[in-house]
Amino acid sequence: MTLLDRIMQFLNGDMARPVPYQSLSASWFHYLALAIAITAAVIAVKSLHHADEKKLRRFLLAFAGLLLTFEAYKQLIFSYQAGWNYQWYIFPFQFCSTPMYVALVAGLTKNAKIRQALVDFLGTYGLFAGLAVMLYPNDVFINTIGINIQTMVHHGAMMVVGIALLANKVRLTSKSILGATAVFAILVGTAILMNSAYNAWIGVPTFNMFFINPVYGNHLPILSQIEPLVPHPVFIMIYIVGFALVAYLMLLIGIVAHKPFGKTEKAVLSRPTEAQR
Repeated sequence: MTLLDRIMQFLNGDMARPVPYQSLSASWFHYLALAIAITAAVIAVKSLHHADEKKLRRFLLAFAGLLLTFEAYKQLIFSYQAGWNYQWYIFPFQFCSTPMYVALVAGLTKNAKIRQALVDFLGTYGLFAGLAVMLYPNDVFINTIGINIQTMVHHGAMMVVGIALLANKVRLTSKSILGATAVFAILVGTAILMNSAYNAWIGVPTFNMFFINPVYGNHLPILSQIEPLVPHPVFIMIYIVGFALVAYLMLLIGIVAHKPFGKTEKAVLSRPTEAQR
């Protein structure tokens, strides 16, 4: 047995498939992941408070690096499990995969407007995706230890970063959703192009980025029921609008959470100084 085989066997270790919201013995893995994510979110919010541009960019790059490292493991282990045949269905461009690319670009770009739109995406769309999986991880757990760790780190980090960015955004307005949705629409367009190219030139099942490849359809709640009823271009518009509404809800929660701080800050700023008296 080669060293590579030994390493891959170690990384491919098995565990009982975790289940959410059951007894402690059955759901300890999920409870532990939630506890770590919540603790990390509190630390991240405090750490990012009043962060300057340099600290924000380091924060985003660290997040991207963490996710990319675990994603590399995921790609490697699934290929190993399939006899080193690449499994196209795990190609890393699903909706939940995109925050690692978005954060990487946001951490590297010097264009303030582009970075703001990317940050708004992470604080709304990214936060929603991370929360959804962390709270309802029914479909993501398997029997491989490393993959279960990877998915909890990935989605937990999305939740942590989304909360930290949303909590520390000084000026939250409804218009913040526009830049975030523009980023999402670009990502959806990229997924459409990738699905079309795969269908035309490769065609070996299954490749369904963002779960909008018309060849395979999707399994997402509500959307899976709508898709057969409308033309595909109409479904794509419904898909974008639907995600935008949920992301907007994340933004509204952030705006409401900032209101007490905003009122206090305004009161302090309007208070006359000793010199003015």
